[in-house]
Amino acid sequence: MQSQIKLSTAIEELLRCPICRARFERITDQYICTGSECHARFPIINGIPVLLNENASLFSIQDLVSQSNRTSTFQENKIQKVLRQLIPGIGQNVKGKQNYSKFAKLLLDQSTTPKVLVVGCGTLGEGMESLLIHSSIELIETDILFGPRTMLICDAHDLPFESDSFDGVIVQAVLEHVVDPYRCVEEIHRVLKKQGLVYAETPFMQQVHMGRYDFTRFTYLGHRRLFRRFEEIDSGATCGPGMALAWAYRYFLLSFTESNLLRSFIKVFASFTSFYLKYLDRYLIEKAGTLDAASSYYFIGKKSHYTLSDRELIKLYKGAF
Repeated sequence: MQSQIKLSTAIEELLRCPICRARFERITDQYICTGSECHARFPIINGIPVLLNENASLFSIQDLVSQSNRTSTFQENKIQKVLRQLIPGIGQNVKGKQNYSKFAKLLLDQSTTPKVLVVGCGTLGEGMESLLIHSSIELIETDILFGPRTMLICDAHDLPFESDSFDGVIVQAVLEHVVDPYRCVEEIHRVLKKQGLVYAETPFMQQVHMGRYDFTRFTYLGHRRLFRRFEEIDSGATCGPGMALAWAYRYFLLSFTESNLLRSFIKVFASFTSFYLKYLDRYLIEKAGTLDAASSYYFIGKKSHYTLSDRELIKLYKGAF
């Protein structure tokens, strides 16, 4: 199912060519770049613009056109849905809900009607409900693939928006899946307004979970360095070492076989024998040692023109060593 929410006229005015950053001219079902040497064309599929710089992306516009034309999609029947709900999850985002509440307050302190770009909105981010309750916050939800919440297709390496456009940017569980996270964060910095806010969650102790589209992990300090052009408001672990241990246990068992049937059984077995570990994270999440062993970290920051130096960076270590 594709998003039924369309881009507002105000957001359309902010769109720019992902190749040359010139303005667009819209003609029925496509955007045409008005750049003097570009003139690239980008389709609008089922009301969703597809704005990709194909020269710098892993994906092509044609791939996405083909995806949109597929009519056979997997649908769970009632029995499958019930069975899935009976299997306990091994992950828990301990701080997500609290962090989004804080992020919403910060946004509304700066603007009565903030515009927030969501990079990688395939599914609703864990804890994001705390943000959605504020109807005055306008979310512009983008992804690299069509999904139930996707309003615009784009690549985080080349965000198709005018500089200084947004009051906030959310990038949750995305930066591990891009080939150049530093370039993506530079793009986030570019499209944010002066003193604009960013909320990011990125894994540390997690195994590969999107196959060939999984590239990078960050320690706590590595994550802070990624956002070195931002003033820190808050940071820390959001998923703790209990979740990290459960993931490691599951993937240890999965490494013994490549059989799809056995792997399905192992996933269920691992869930029932390790799900309780995530509950320990409620106790551990603020411990110093958790910063050395967390499943993932979060960062809330404000756009700055000052760049944190590496000598300053290492003084920010808060782990147990």
